[in-house]
Amino acid sequence: MVFAHDTTAALVLAADLVNSDEVADVATLEAFLDKHLVEPRLRATAADVDAVRALRPRLRAVWQAKEPEGLANLVNELLCDSGARPRLVDHGGGWGWHLHVTGHDAALQHRIAAQAGFAFADLVRLGEADRLRRCEAPDCEAVFVDLSRNRSRRYCDTGNCGNRQHVAAYRERLYRERLAGRGA
Repeated sequence: MVFAHDTTAALVLAADLVNSDEVADVATLEAFLDKHLVEPRLRATAADVDAVRALRPRLRAVWQAKEPEGLANLVNELLCDSGARPRLVDHGGGWGWHLHVTGHDAALQHRIAAQAGFAFADLVRLGEADRLRRCEAPDCEAVFVDLSRNRSRRYCDTGNCGNRQHVAAYRERLYRERLAGRGA
């Protein structure tokens, strides 16, 4: 399934925010927003840092939802609390018509919540909510969105988890082969 650019961007932003401990001050919040191309926007403030950080547990709860009804309730709360006011825009840049869900002057936490809420709503409507995943590495709490075509992604990108798991499995196979060779 191919999702609209704004949906994909909002899902990735939400996952990165849940996983990020780096949003500690105005400079790191601005860098985070630049990385995710949140444009246009007002300059972030110290109050925005606190408000955006406070949004993280609400977004994480979406990944933890077990039932569609619970997920829908969380999404509805995000949308309601954000004061979302969606509108179609085409401002160039190659993306064509897409949704802006708040004004550029909306508080950052409301803007992020609204964007994430609409993206989560798309997943629910399309029966794709199982793409919201938690990393399968035993020592990792990160979340991600599986945007792979065959829904096969198992590990996050935050801690090199996939590579660590594959190396551990390889070493385990070598160890077992050596043990089997000694007993022969």
